[in-house]
Amino acid sequence: MKTALVTGGAGFMGSHLVDKLVDNGFFVVVIDNLATGTWDNLKGYEPHQVLKMTWDITEYPSEDVLPLRDADVIVHLASAASPVHYRRLAIETLRVNSIGTENALKLARKFHARFILGSTSEVYGDPQISPQPETYWGHVNPNGERACYDEGKRFGEAMAMEYHRQFGIDLRILRFFNCYGPRMQSEDGRVVPNFVRQALENKPLTIYGDGQQTRSFCYVSDEVEGIYQAIVRDNLSGEVFNIGNPEERSIVNFAEAVAKIGGVSLRTEFRPLPADDPTNRCPDITKARQVLGWSPQVSLEEGLAKTFAYFKQT
Repeated sequence: MKTALVTGGAGFMGSHLVDKLVDNGFFVVVIDNLATGTWDNLKGYEPHQVLKMTWDITEYPSEDVLPLRDADVIVHLASAASPVHYRRLAIETLRVNSIGTENALKLARKFHARFILGSTSEVYGDPQISPQPETYWGHVNPNGERACYDEGKRFGEAMAMEYHRQFGIDLRILRFFNCYGPRMQSEDGRVVPNFVRQALENKPLTIYGDGQQTRSFCYVSDEVEGIYQAIVRDNLSGEVFNIGNPEERSIVNFAEAVAKIGGVSLRTEFRPLPADDPTNRCPDITKARQVLGWSPQVSLEEGLAKTFAYFKQT
């Protein structure tokens, strides 16, 4: 049985990845400090399937803390990911994407493990080109309110690449674009849970700015499949991949889709655009299609229906 170590595995995306790994025969060690995650996302697993460790990866886990002799792959997903959380945990977000990334890399070096870095489309900042290919360097404000996340992830990528160059770490960097689905927190401030919750409560959907800014929404099962393909495929060391849905929608258009799926009349409330909010976000996934054999399969309508069903139960 292969062993995977997942940091941030009690969170939204991380817990779905744990499910995928267990389903494919992995024993999974999850490290999470529960700043934004919860063990409720990983209910029902036996100790021989998932080992849950409440630990902050910004502190390197010694052998008496982490009773693990070997690992085949380490997936570093630990970080706040929504503006509400990373502003509340700004310094912690910088630390987990810098110190935490290096500690995870040290474990990969120790175990000779394949390393998957969970990065973000936010490394592109407010992009000047669209769609964004992996070769685009970005347009980021290093001193802005989003910098704790944007620059934290950019630093994490730089750290990971140096471990790849200097120590031969078998590295893959994945830049995620607007993942959504069940297990998102209703109050985390991202547009999908905001709109879904407001629709269920029959409230106006809050749109920031004029709503013409664009996003590309990728359902969580598709995003996780992209991670899994990066885990299991060989000869990809040092490669960077966009993992997202290239179907670009304006926020106004997305609000219309949410109202339709939710079965409510569309009502909107406009508020000022937050500082440094990107005007467009759309991945070029040519590389992921060609190298990973991956592309999203779940339509927005299907994904939103599943997301609505989840929020109705919570």
